[in-house]
Amino acid sequence: MNFEATPMQQELRELTRKFARKTIAATVEQDEHDGTFRPEYIRELGSLGLTGIPVPEAYGGAGLGYQHYIVTIEELARVSAAYAISVAVTGLPQVILSSFGSEEQKQKYIPKLAAGEGVGAFSLSEASSGSDAASLRTTARRDGDHYVVNGTKLWTTQADSSDVILLMARTGGPGPKGISTFILEKGTPGLSMGKREKKMGMHISHTMELVLNDVRVPAANLVGNEGDGFTIAMSALDSGRITIAAVGLGVASAALEVAANHSRERQQFGKPIGEQQGIQFMLADMAVKLDAARLLVQRAAWLKDNDQPFSTAAAKAKLYATDMAMSVTTDAVQLLGGSGYTQDFPVERYMREAKVLQIVEGTNQIQRMVIGREVHQTREF
Repeated sequence: MNFEATPMQQELRELTRKFARKTIAATVEQDEHDGTFRPEYIRELGSLGLTGIPVPEAYGGAGLGYQHYIVTIEELARVSAAYAISVAVTGLPQVILSSFGSEEQKQKYIPKLAAGEGVGAFSLSEASSGSDAASLRTTARRDGDHYVVNGTKLWTTQADSSDVILLMARTGGPGPKGISTFILEKGTPGLSMGKREKKMGMHISHTMELVLNDVRVPAANLVGNEGDGFTIAMSALDSGRITIAAVGLGVASAALEVAANHSRERQQFGKPIGEQQGIQFMLADMAVKLDAARLLVQRAAWLKDNDQPFSTAAAKAKLYATDMAMSVTTDAVQLLGGSGYTQDFPVERYMREAKVLQIVEGTNQIQRMVIGREVHQTREF
């Protein structure tokens, strides 16, 4: 196995790093404080070819795979996990439509999102259906050449900025076979924003309640067939877990960089604290966890790119990388001491960002269920 980055991966890393550290870094702390999302950053990332990496060139994408995609996501997350997730969430409708959409849907919706000229969203969760996604209650009733959608959705990332929302609703009986997927466009009558969640972190990334009151969606906006929605959602979550794991890598990398620099600069007892064995052990553990997580994420991306079963590998990558991010950012705060607990240093933000990564795209308890079922059925290891 070759662990060396390809020239294209290196080019993507340098391109993303330059933009993130020059442009996003200039406003990230103030925007995080104010809760300001800047769609112009998505447009600029699109102009650089960074918002459609995993989708075919025929629809305006870069025609590259997840092994390239995770490079950009990680680099963005080093500066802002919120914008990394924004790119990943805008990518979800593109990935879903590439796999399950009609040719008309692909031509109509993917190019704009791939170019960064629009923002995308994915809406599955409800008050009564989080981890138990198959229990959702939002309904879509066929009425001639439209569906009439009613209900309330929760935890929809950047819905208030989105031009295209892929939404799951119930067209049939209870359980997963009664769920279908629809494309909703910005400004559709009856679609409105409810409350914006007050979160402990990721303030740039708005998490919204969606209220659907007799929303008429053209039948042409049904993705796949009626009853395909749960399969589509689970496929999207498998892919999304790889990108969330990559966000964890970026957040942890940034935290380790700050901690290592601090250990060289901070003097106590007449020498840099990094010369103390206890500090070196902390840094060593952080570095090993980060490297191990990166290998898991790269393997999951390789499996997906090579059309191999990757669901369990994605669950492992998401579980370990986000738990790792929480551990590394917590240790970074500890290593900086009192300074780490202040907003003068970014590690307290990284710690708050890492926490939500253990929850989104399926909690890490759900990942353990996915992995545990696979282990239970496996005869050889």
